[in-house]
Amino acid sequence: MEDKHIKLKDYCKNKDIDSLRLPQWVLDEFDNATISGKTITLPSGDKYHLNNTLNHLSGREWTYFINSVVNTKYLTTGKDNYAFKIRKIHPSPKPPQLMADIIKFFTKEGELVFDYFMGVGGSLLGAALTNRQAIGIDLNELYINAYKEAAKSLNLKVFNCICADAVTYLEESSNLKNILNNKKISLVLLDPPYFNMMSREKTGADIKNYGAVATPFSNSKLDLGNMTKSEFLSKLQSTIVNILPFVKKRGYFVIFIKDLQPKKKELNLLHYDIINTINQIDNLYYKGMKIWADQTAKLFPYGYPFSFVANQIHQYILVFRKEF
Repeated sequence: MEDKHIKLKDYCKNKDIDSLRLPQWVLDEFDNATISGKTITLPSGDKYHLNNTLNHLSGREWTYFINSVVNTKYLTTGKDNYAFKIRKIHPSPKPPQLMADIIKFFTKEGELVFDYFMGVGGSLLGAALTNRQAIGIDLNELYINAYKEAAKSLNLKVFNCICADAVTYLEESSNLKNILNNKKISLVLLDPPYFNMMSREKTGADIKNYGAVATPFSNSKLDLGNMTKSEFLSKLQSTIVNILPFVKKRGYFVIFIKDLQPKKKELNLLHYDIINTINQIDNLYYKGMKIWADQTAKLFPYGYPFSFVANQIHQYILVFRKEF
């Protein structure tokens, strides 16, 4: 026999509402919502399950997010550019809107997002947009200052940022204990520098499009963007090992990565190399990926008129979970 729908406010009469951790969109319709079993239904038809320990999404939003491909064309001008004019000093600033969507799936309101390759703070802006908390680390103070300027221009909360080499900083557990203040991390959201891809001199068609000069993220030897591929993979793995104890049970790591073009017999499938490297860490499991197609990326006639060379407008969003 199916459970009858009753008013949510009647269901909650003798319960501690705070312990239910209901999302704001449910609380806004609290008097009009009904519940059957563990499923809350709003007049709009949106549903929320009380056993949802991961996020505050409706079933409809959950289903939309787990689509494995996401196409976007975020504006870089006009009112919806999210301070792009400030953030564009970074070679590849991530759209706060995209980061907000990821954060909304992998956390609940008020939970903590940590990004130790924060750049100009797309993830921190996304956390502020979604009523989450955030902490960021970056080696480049110029990028941190740009994030703070962008947040202020958008009237968003400015989160705590540390200017440091993340690899070294995370080696000292006392550093994390001090900044976390006993709070567990729910989501580690990263867009790491892809070893020395940016610090190489441009070749082929890239010379015409970007010039022959290398465009590294920084000149520091500590920057992952100035390391070899093997060094990069090793350092990235070590950061995750060091931060894992501070992540909550069933907390997530989400990592953006882009493949390089194949070179002779080198496949250069960087997303696979990262999955394989990180999946070796005890108690951390690869859960799948989303492919982000950025329709604002410029297209160039690579290889024309001799050979196929793909315009890579997509990046991989790799998902890992701490189980215990």
